[in-house]
Amino acid sequence: MEHEQTIPELRKEGESGESAPDPDTSATPVPRRGGARRTVLLIAGAAVLGVLAGTVTGYAVQYHREPTALPPLAQQDVKGPKPLAVKDATTLRSINANRWHTADEDLVKKLVEVPGGARDVFSGPQSPEEFSIDHYENPSGGLGGLIADGVRRIAATRWSVNDRDFVQITLLQFQNRKGAESFQSGVNGYMPTKEFAGNNGREVPGVPEDFGRLWIDSEADEEPGYHPFRAGTAVVRRGDIVMYLKYTNNRGKIDEKVVVELAQRQAGRL
Repeated sequence: MEHEQTIPELRKEGESGESAPDPDTSATPVPRRGGARRTVLLIAGAAVLGVLAGTVTGYAVQYHREPTALPPLAQQDVKGPKPLAVKDATTLRSINANRWHTADEDLVKKLVEVPGGARDVFSGPQSPEEFSIDHYENPSGGLGGLIADGVRRIAATRWSVNDRDFVQITLLQFQNRKGAESFQSGVNGYMPTKEFAGNNGREVPGVPEDFGRLWIDSEADEEPGYHPFRAGTAVVRRGDIVMYLKYTNNRGKIDEKVVVELAQRQAGRL
């Protein structure tokens, strides 16, 4: 009976057709993102402080250690020329001995040797001013062109044979290949004109056409009271260096084979 008295009340509620109310979810706890973020920040801060503390400790330990001596230099006593006092025999090089780089001698060493039996007129470095005076009708304009092309240094050698044949070989080194190409292009431009060789010249055997050219004057230069004058000219470029060769004869005769061989020898030295 007791069972029948309690159970019917439940049945009545079920028989009414009304479903039980949904549980209240408003109070269900939801995890907060803010708490996780703070945890990550705390861990990162601890890691940074750990690294910083380790670094400071390392500096402190190193600070109290005795310094380690460096290994000895391979050349403890580097020998160099001592500058000389100014006197009659001093030169620009001797005054600036400690500032003169050994590579500055290389250009002179690239010049061919004066042949036996010839009279050595000059061999050594040459200033742009001296080259301009020797080679240009307008030295100041020629000097300006060399400076614009970025001339770096010049070396020359001159000799004569039997007071008839005169040879001058000049090596001009520029700051870069562009300057050397500009100088070579200038020579290639004026040599074919009537005032100079009067012809288009020929290639130098063994040298690519774009890197070398040789001219023999079409006609001798004759003036009353003077021997006939004739010249052979060769220009060869290797990198930033230009070889400028001038072979002249005061009897109006030029052996082209001699000029070619000399140009090849000097080109080979480059």
